Amino acid sequence: MLIDANARFITARKYPQLLKCAVEPIRDGLVVFAPNGSARSVGEPEPDAVVIEVDIWQSRTPARVANAETNAWLSQQLGIDVRLVHMAEDCVRNVDTAWAGANDIVSFADAFPLLVIGSASLDLLNSKLARPVSMANFRPNLVLRTDTPHIEDSWKRIRIGDTEFALTKPCTRCILTTIDPDTAVPATDGEPLATLKSYRREAIGITFGQNLLVRQTGTIRVGLPVEVVE
Repeated sequence: MLIDANARFITARKYPQLLKCAVEPIRDGLVVFAPNGSARSVGEPEPDAVVIEVDIWQSRTPARVANAETNAWLSQQLGIDVRLVHMAEDCVRNVDTAWAGANDIVSFADAFPLLVIGSASLDLLNSKLARPVSMANFRPNLVLRTDTPHIEDSWKRIRIGDTEFALTKPCTRCILTTIDPDTAVPATDGEPLATLKSYRREAIGITFGQNLLVRQTGTIRVGLPVEVVE
């Protein structure tokens, strides 16, 4: 995760250029690609790396800071003062217990570990838009091929292979959905959020997709069937 000078997380909501970065996992860490295509290998922090408290929304959690060279490179590439942090070994960040159990945890994601969206939900949205958008605007971890729009809203539990998931909360959507994931340019007309507001507004906000918690670990692969357990 990237943090600012105040040790608060940063996102593409404020810094759209982050959408043009990419990472690839390697054996000992990551390769980070900057918006201009230049790359740098980033390993795990050293055992004596500095541990600081970082803020993610209203939660505060310990994190290990990457080395100075990596942080200088990232700051130069992004044009803002940032530091890269890794989760500390003793970090336990709980999911909001209004929607999850006391033992459910999340890493540096906004609120939940995973997000699922059905393909028919995007098809319905695009049928209402002058300019269709891609699933990348909504950044789901899992995309399921579905026939009924928002059928995922009616599920409580699904199984994919030997992995079981609980669908625990509708995902509330923000201005980030209006930023083109390929160009990092915000939409001047506020779409697709403006259209979603017309038919997907709930008491908790504008929703699209369902947040997930893992209830039985396993391996999933593209093409596996999805069983609705509940």
